[in-house]
Amino acid sequence: MNIIDKIVFIGYFASILSVGIYFFFKNRNLSDYYVGGRSLGAWHIGLSVVATDVGGGFSIGLGGLGFMLGISGSWMLFTGLIGAWLSAVILIPIVYKISSKHKFFSFPQIFEFFYNSKIALLAGVISAIGYIGFTSSQLLAGAKLASATFPEMGENTALIIMGTIAIVYTSFGGIKAVIYTDTIQWLILILGLLFIGLPISYYAVGGYDEIKRVLAPEFLSFTNISWQKITNWCITIIPIWFIGMTLYQRIYASKSKKTAQKAWFIAGLFEWPIMAFMGVFLGLLARVAMEKSMFVSYGYDSNSVMDAEMGLPILLNTVLPVGFMGLMLSAYFSAILSTADSCLMAASGNLQTDILEKFKFFRDKSNILGSQIISISIGIIALLLASQMNNVLELMLYSYAFMVSGLFIPLLFALYCKKPNSNAAFISMLSGGTVTIVLSSLDIKLILDLDPNIFGITSSLISYIIITKLKI
Repeated sequence: MNIIDKIVFIGYFASILSVGIYFFFKNRNLSDYYVGGRSLGAWHIGLSVVATDVGGGFSIGLGGLGFMLGISGSWMLFTGLIGAWLSAVILIPIVYKISSKHKFFSFPQIFEFFYNSKIALLAGVISAIGYIGFTSSQLLAGAKLASATFPEMGENTALIIMGTIAIVYTSFGGIKAVIYTDTIQWLILILGLLFIGLPISYYAVGGYDEIKRVLAPEFLSFTNISWQKITNWCITIIPIWFIGMTLYQRIYASKSKKTAQKAWFIAGLFEWPIMAFMGVFLGLLARVAMEKSMFVSYGYDSNSVMDAEMGLPILLNTVLPVGFMGLMLSAYFSAILSTADSCLMAASGNLQTDILEKFKFFRDKSNILGSQIISISIGIIALLLASQMNNVLELMLYSYAFMVSGLFIPLLFALYCKKPNSNAAFISMLSGGTVTIVLSSLDIKLILDLDPNIFGITSSLISYIIITKLKI
């Protein structure tokens, strides 16, 4: 990478770290640290929501889908649009009313309100584990991008550098640092893709005529995907909008119910069609570039088999001129960090509010130092996990599935059932999560190629209904 690109890149990271340091001196209590003083506006919240949900993992993951499937990969984020708008209409009105009255900090506190502290503790454990895995996936995405750009660095070294930066500014600044940097990072990503990444890559591969000549017709079709894949995405991704700790923190941080709803509508539109098509189209262009042997210097030609998620980073490193590479890398690292920081804050909030406080640790609401220590510790664990994984999208979807299968059904019964059953919720959470984990770990083909999460949610639902009917 040219020295100009390195200066741009380093300047970007310095500015992000400065935001964390700024809010380090502004935060006064845990309300500031975890829910931003409950006073943030719709655009900051909305851009932070979409930055968190799409972020680096989906940005790199979408590139991989575009590389493998073409524009049909955009259907993944259509599920994000559905989830965002559904939760805005049927979830936020209930949750905001309860949370504003009781001053909640975390998602599992909803379970304590409707069920009991034992259920909230289990929900906190499930959510914390899921978000540690999700944080890991974002750090891994950053490491893949960095190692493709700086081959001499190596993926593990890149992982340590990325993780350290994300952990430091998130742990120091709290949710306000996360949300304000998310806004900046998301704008950098959108502008970078629109005005740098897409036009230069499109021109470099030869334009539309070359795309049609090089690729099979299905890459430009919206039907190059199985119904099972779409079903699996729907069942895994839509429910996360109802049980995601990162999302509840932003509902609590909104200054009103209407502010939160507006933020969710904004987030849905940015997910699909805007980010969905930009992400997969860049991946598609990377496929064209590889087929035209533009990656020979990296050891890939038209007959090579390569990691689909590496196609996009290598494309950018191949076609972008001096100066623009630093800007585009900053854009993608922005996306990665905007999700990593939010997931780190979510896991930290779960561990402190829903687990440690149950055992009388860190009960002082002004103890920000304790919260920062927790955030740093979780970040280190996420780094270690990321070092053992290879596939960004797979790690993300496993983390999603683990949380969804254990938490989704008990939440629905809590919100929309007149008499929620605590025992049913406990068994439902255990059975759903266990079934998903066991099936995910087994190397077997499931019925109709459906995702293990579908069977986990089904198990969770059946368990809840049986225990309720038996009146246990």
